[in-house]
Amino acid sequence: MSILRNFALLLTAFWLALGAAPAMAESQHIRASLLAERPAQPGETITLAVLMQPDKGWHGYWSNPGDAGLPISLEWTLPSGAGTGAIEFPVPQTLLVQGLMNHVYEHDYAVLVPFTVPKDAQPGSILPVAAQANWLACTEAICVPEQAKLEGTVTVGTGSADARFEGWRAALPAPLDRKGTFSASPNGWRIAVPFPASAAIGEPHFFIESQGVADYAKPQAFSRSGDTLIIELARAAFPAPEAPTTLAGVLSLGAGPKGESLGGIAFIATPGAVPPAGTPLGKADAPAPFSAVTLALAILGAMVGGLILNVMPCVFPILSLKAMALARAGSHNAHVEGVAYTAGVMLACMGLGAAMLALRAAGTQVGWAFQLQDPGVVALLLLLAVAITANFAGFYELPGLSIESGSGTAKGGWIGAFGTGLLAAFVATPCTGPFMAAAVGAALVLPAWAAMAVFAALGFGLALPFLLLGFVPALRRLLPKPGAWMERFRRAMAVPMGLTVLALGWLAWRLGGPAYAAGAIALAVLVVVLLIAIGRAQRRGLGTARWALPGGIALAALALAATPRLATAGPGGAIEAGLLDAKPFSEAALAEARKAGKPVFAYFTADWCLSCKVNENVAIERESTRDAFRKAGVVVLVGDWTRRDPKITSFLSQQGAAGVPLYLWYPAGAAAPQKLPQVLSADYMAGLPKAS
Repeated sequence: MSILRNFALLLTAFWLALGAAPAMAESQHIRASLLAERPAQPGETITLAVLMQPDKGWHGYWSNPGDAGLPISLEWTLPSGAGTGAIEFPVPQTLLVQGLMNHVYEHDYAVLVPFTVPKDAQPGSILPVAAQANWLACTEAICVPEQAKLEGTVTVGTGSADARFEGWRAALPAPLDRKGTFSASPNGWRIAVPFPASAAIGEPHFFIESQGVADYAKPQAFSRSGDTLIIELARAAFPAPEAPTTLAGVLSLGAGPKGESLGGIAFIATPGAVPPAGTPLGKADAPAPFSAVTLALAILGAMVGGLILNVMPCVFPILSLKAMALARAGSHNAHVEGVAYTAGVMLACMGLGAAMLALRAAGTQVGWAFQLQDPGVVALLLLLAVAITANFAGFYELPGLSIESGSGTAKGGWIGAFGTGLLAAFVATPCTGPFMAAAVGAALVLPAWAAMAVFAALGFGLALPFLLLGFVPALRRLLPKPGAWMERFRRAMAVPMGLTVLALGWLAWRLGGPAYAAGAIALAVLVVVLLIAIGRAQRRGLGTARWALPGGIALAALALAATPRLATAGPGGAIEAGLLDAKPFSEAALAEARKAGKPVFAYFTADWCLSCKVNENVAIERESTRDAFRKAGVVVLVGDWTRRDPKITSFLSQQGAAGVPLYLWYPAGAAAPQKLPQVLSADYMAGLPKAS
């Protein structure tokens, strides 16, 4: 967040350094003009206004612009003896763009400046007033630094006032005559503001003046306790080095019952006692209070969800071969390998979770399985899947995946098990499934330490079967006895892994385009040739260790060298209408359909999500579903999350989901959607319109 703000500052400074001539009004996206309220007597203070008029779709910024942007700055040229005061800004609006909260004005607005006439000014004279104005004009996609030399006059004497100033002054926040109090909370700040219980309030928002105190994009919670309004803010992701001694800002009171603006109030809060939360008000998206029950349910859901991931086709072969290796090795190092495998799985899950939380804290809209939205990661996974398939086919031996590996030394056994755990977690976690979706979604609103506990539980659930095999001899005795069949089983497991290779090749094409996919496949062929050479050397007795390290280095070098050159924009994210005549999802399309009074089915999918594709083939893209939806006039919207889409990520987060699949049903006229199960059937979908 601060990076974007600093970049905008640097850009503006560079632009100013060019010494460009003032832009003409018609070439600017926000037109600025300088106006005086009325004539004034010598020594009198009146108000000047800088009127800002943005083009449609453009906006300017409040004094604290939020996560990105710059406010207007004014450098005055005044007559001798004249003076100006601080800029007064009207109550701003919120604008959330790709996870960044901006404090803006998307309509005509005026910033007001007190102006004092020189005491020795001659009655009847006209005083020239000028200001060099610099500001940032932005849309949701681009920003343009703009400037103008504003010129105006003030007549010394008497005369009528400009009627527009009355409205501009009313748009300013009303100063509160009493101070509030604030205190720190475990996750942020709590503020108590004197506010009469009888005073009207809509959906409020607090615009804080200081930077580095609050997370602007996080939901704010408001409640009333008698004549006190309690505000709860989330702490800034990158807080200022020193704790604040005061908190000042503007409280927007929202809109009244008829849509009229209720204005805002400006106040200062000092450290002090803040009463407990009272009657909630405002939007219902305020963060739920953290509780041990919430964390316990999230951990339990993550553990069960991780356990279910073991049946995914790209993980089951790996787990099966490790179990076979453990059966052949007997009880020699079973518990050591079980612990090492579990450590690898949990470390991978926690690493992916920490990366996701860090990216979100930095303002990047990502969700679970964000790594598969990057073509380079998909190319790397393709190479890994090729290497595993070649191992299963017997081309070479890879420590940790060979059936004989369990009989090696304790050191070799646990190293192989640890690496296998890392690999299994990395390829198993892209999709969310039953239990897991709600758990990972809850992790996004929990404190960081609690979220990491959820990700650790996910890894523990994924590793649990192998861990039990390592510590429970009775379970190992249930495994088939070792024999020649194990080698045949190993080669059979090359089939599902080969299908995984094909799926990853298809995904590489979807994300990066045909040239990217062709390059990745060519690289995979080179990897197979290299692994066959390694296998021949191993069979001649040169040893695995001698070839594994150079081979791994060569694979990594090839991947790193090829990925940047091959990356191009591909067709990923293209929506196919299918049987249901689906339209691409957008919040505008959703709002339009709901405004028309039609039921809406919105579903979110990705090409790399196996459970998504199963549901689409089994339940969604079916003639029975099409006929039922067509009869009820259902509008179908599909959000394709194959490639990173900040708008879809933001919407998923609003629904408490960290990934796909997500299925939402909006009955006609309903205020809120119904979240559907993550395992669908054709009968369930066909009966959905009738059940609403």
